[in-house]
Amino acid sequence: MFTSAPVSPATRLTDAVARVVGRLGADATDVARLDDAELLDLLADTTEARKALELVVASASAEVSRRSARDLGYGGLAQRKGLKTGAALVQQITGLGRADVKRAVQSGEELAPSAPPTGPADARADAAPAGPEWLQLLRDALASGALTQAQFHAIRTGLGEPPVERYPERDADFLPQAWARAVRALLDEVATQPVEDLRNQARVARDRLDPAGVTLRFEERFAARSFRRWVDESGRRHAHILFDDEAAAWVDSMLQCALRPRRGPRFVGADAAEKARAAELDHRTNDQLQYDTIMAVLRAGANADPQQAFGDRQPGVRILVEASAMAGADERGAMRVTGVGHLEDGGAALPGGVVEARLCDSGAVPLVWGADGRPLDVGRELRLFTRRQRIAIAARDGGCMWPSCAAPISQCEYHHIDHWWEHHGRTDIDDGVPLCRNCHLRLHNQRWRITRSRDPITALDTYLLQPPPAAVTGEIGDAVTLSSKSPRRFVAV
Repeated sequence: MFTSAPVSPATRLTDAVARVVGRLGADATDVARLDDAELLDLLADTTEARKALELVVASASAEVSRRSARDLGYGGLAQRKGLKTGAALVQQITGLGRADVKRAVQSGEELAPSAPPTGPADARADAAPAGPEWLQLLRDALASGALTQAQFHAIRTGLGEPPVERYPERDADFLPQAWARAVRALLDEVATQPVEDLRNQARVARDRLDPAGVTLRFEERFAARSFRRWVDESGRRHAHILFDDEAAAWVDSMLQCALRPRRGPRFVGADAAEKARAAELDHRTNDQLQYDTIMAVLRAGANADPQQAFGDRQPGVRILVEASAMAGADERGAMRVTGVGHLEDGGAALPGGVVEARLCDSGAVPLVWGADGRPLDVGRELRLFTRRQRIAIAARDGGCMWPSCAAPISQCEYHHIDHWWEHHGRTDIDDGVPLCRNCHLRLHNQRWRITRSRDPITALDTYLLQPPPAAVTGEIGDAVTLSSKSPRRFVAV
């Protein structure tokens, strides 16, 4: 778990720069002479120095913005330099883009409440409070260098503010405390999550903690849906689409099916060799393939012939709904959804109304969880995981479990952590871990192992990724704890 370190940005900066200079020597561009470990250490040190510098730039940018406030008129700092705003002055000095300057100013303003006051004792006594715990956790992580500005804003904007007013029946501290737990969980994942995925997971956490807001946000995006076409000067035709959530999920599913051969599927059946050769001879880019897929879908729609576009693998959207989000049937016999559902791919939330519509249209597959939070086992009778087992594992893990891999569950294969032949592994849900094709091959080819340990008190499982033995010494490095990407890891309201 992250804990803030009481080290000033100036100290972190000078220490990191000293390490960088020591590794590089006189020539700052001569990195080819470094071995692998030295190269990665250099990159880590320069990143630490950059994060410290970002913090200084953020604080200075926010102060420039304050000294250039509009109510200061021509006496403002930026105005005295002939510019309209503090952001424009910062942009002129730093050469940063407008969006980068805006983010820097916002970061500096977020840090201001926790910055130590420098005025007289009376001013220190009247200093602004540190703020709610969840926000202070983020500020401390940014100030200590545990977060970059981009990571800070990914979590901050993804989570938003706890909507206490939407839940008057709850204790006023309930949602802020839930927000703090979500922030801690996200901070634990910072080292293995790209910024884009961190932002997405923050939104997933927000939707788990604010189910009433899911419908409001869905309706806003549905109302904003649009399709716009235009022709440019050279006669090329363009289009811009703004999707609603449900339509976007369908398009994503269709394109995942279309792009699947690019991820190296295991072709099966009598025509496997022919399919493999066809995939190798396809020289289209992914963008071209997606375009051709959309066009094929539009053309096929008139004839209701989806196989023309997708062959034998049809797209579909799977929505995960917990029993606690379901109520009994209404007077018409239809199931009522009182909570929200989550897309199996990515975990994005959908409101209850959309889930009810899909239940009427497509039906449901029940999945029973044990009291300890684990799906039920099947045993060793089958070599491959069944469809229901795959659904259960997908609901538990949410995507490829390899650290830093963001592949959604639709791209995953199901790995026996105890190999079927070598270790006489069982085809149990507890022993299955989703891995994308690339990560699955890496695990087997490079002799990585995934092991499972169970807490005897809580009966909860922990999955560990064990690196292969070193080629020369045979030593085995430290295992890495694998984290679920399922929305279930955030406690729902």
